[in-house]
Amino acid sequence: MNKRASILLAGMICMAAPAFADKAAVGVAWDALDPQAQALLAGQQEHWDSLPPERQRAMAEGAQRWLAMDGIGRAQANERWQTWRTLTPEQRERLRKGWQRFRELTPEQQDALRGAYQRFQSLPSEQRNRLRERWEQMSPEERRRALQRRQGAKPGAIDKRPCPPC
Repeated sequence: MNKRASILLAGMICMAAPAFADKAAVGVAWDALDPQAQALLAGQQEHWDSLPPERQRAMAEGAQRWLAMDGIGRAQANERWQTWRTLTPEQRERLRKGWQRFRELTPEQQDALRGAYQRFQSLPSEQRNRLRERWEQMSPEERRRALQRRQGAKPGAIDKRPCPPC
């Protein structure tokens, strides 16, 4: 495994660690890892036993996900990791918080949000830029009111209608 892939894997694992924090504090013994995972995580072997159990578990699960990916999946993961590395700490924190809020939504709300995102992505780039600029120029109160109008003022509701043109 090359150094770049190792760094990518370590970063993906670090980002995934909080997702496993609620499990029992049972680590993963180095010898319990299959040979491929051991090879992937070889740089961690020296201090493996001193890692917190949840970190060991997250790294082991991350290694399994990496090993299960095909070349395209690995290339996409590598691209996401490179993008992540260019973000400021503030941008990373904002993304973490957004991801946490997304995970707190019901499955139906998550699906609706995914659909809205796909519809947004399918718009011409000029229209996406206009919508993005308009949103960024709104005050927090204006954004709240706009979201309530879109959601029919029903708390937690997600409107599946297409976005209105600018």
